[in-house]
Amino acid sequence: MGDALFVDGFDLSGDVGSLSQISGPMGTEDFTPISASAIARLGLLHDGLLDFIAFWNPTNLVTTGILDSEHDVLKGRPETDRTVSYYRSTVLGAPACSMISKQITYDGTRNQDGSLTFGVNTVANGFGLEWGNNLTAGKRTEAAAGNGLSVDLGAVPISYSFGWAVYLHVFAFTGTSVTVKVQDSADNATWADVTGAVFTAATGRTAQRITGASTTATVRRYLRVVSTGTYSNAVYAVNFIRYEAVGAPR
Repeated sequence: MGDALFVDGFDLSGDVGSLSQISGPMGTEDFTPISASAIARLGLLHDGLLDFIAFWNPTNLVTTGILDSEHDVLKGRPETDRTVSYYRSTVLGAPACSMISKQITYDGTRNQDGSLTFGVNTVANGFGLEWGNNLTAGKRTEAAAGNGLSVDLGAVPISYSFGWAVYLHVFAFTGTSVTVKVQDSADNATWADVTGAVFTAATGRTAQRITGASTTATVRRYLRVVSTGTYSNAVYAVNFIRYEAVGAPR
């Protein structure tokens, strides 16, 4: 189907058979004001759940000697945060969701045909599940710094002024460092940096989330990724979230 699943700068797409839950619930507070004839509700904290089924596939380790099969990445079930991203198609600008999470389970099931699958539950920690647009057509591979192709977020409205967040996965790197940032434009011709949308320089595999300091920062219609640094190979993916309402996860 051309989808992708990334965890902490590892591409697990080839070892994941399905996603069983993608959810971004929000808590509510019930109250009854004297001006209403029924219960009213206020939105509270955002949450997130991203669950998937992976299958035992040691091929990557056997053929390449690199620890990047799903078992290598997920078996430790660390207590530290994990950055998880699901790309619904690897076409540039397609929807993608990301979250900072805790990996809760790694439950194996041995089926009658001898196959071995693992149920993985990840739960948001701090920001909730966030939907955006991928700015790199899945994984982008570069031999040198440059400007990415633009993504059109749509003409109506031309911009939103509720802030933003952006996620980066770096899968492979050779060189001194690469710095990835995001620019926006009103006309797809004149570009400016999105204030604060610059990731910490990467020197190897990593995953990062950054967000704007202002909850009223404006993001215009067109977006693109720009990379700088000295390197001969960089493979990375970027998911940008333009908040479209007050009270989005920060």
